[in-house]
Amino acid sequence: MAEKEQSPYPLVPTNGHARSDEESDKGSAELRKKKRMKCIVYIVAFAVFQTIIIVVFALFVMRFKSPKFRVRDASFINTFNFTNDSFDLLMDAQFTIKNTNFGHFKYEHGIVRFSYDGITVGKAELGEARARARSTKKVYALVTLSSSDLPTNSKLTSDLGGGILPLTSNSKLDGKIHLMKVIKKKKSALMDCTLEVNLGMKKIQNVQCK
Repeated sequence: MAEKEQSPYPLVPTNGHARSDEESDKGSAELRKKKRMKCIVYIVAFAVFQTIIIVVFALFVMRFKSPKFRVRDASFINTFNFTNDSFDLLMDAQFTIKNTNFGHFKYEHGIVRFSYDGITVGKAELGEARARARSTKKVYALVTLSSSDLPTNSKLTSDLGGGILPLTSNSKLDGKIHLMKVIKKKKSALMDCTLEVNLGMKKIQNVQCK
């Protein structure tokens, strides 16, 4: 009996194509799943990042604070006359405006009043300007301090005799905080200070501001 002729090629299982398609579909599904997971991770990471940015912006950038307005220093030039019951002094005063905001503070014209025992004895006029963001602006102004409007009293005589002239300084600078040229917030810089003029040393001392 003649031997059956053997095929030179191995027999392929009848379900080979089905198995290959099944493996391909499974691989595609896993790939799609990985892509979806990556997308979800990216979306979550972006949302967390955005939340952090918003929180930081709200807590730090958008917290508008009133700038601090202070008397810092002073020197006396030219006129410096005083007796036991009167004084006439020309003071070159230095003021500072400390702006801790992330936007610049643009303020209007203001007046600083110096008083003795509740009565104004001198004024300093400050022109409109601006204090840059997170910086301290120095402003100088000449002030004539005079007792011409003060009634003669024993307290003034005692203070001048002791060589120390106690004064208070008060002012208010109205303005706005400008942030990113879009956001504007009204704020005022207030000054409420006490100081002493040392007549013997021709300088101010013990400056205290609220």
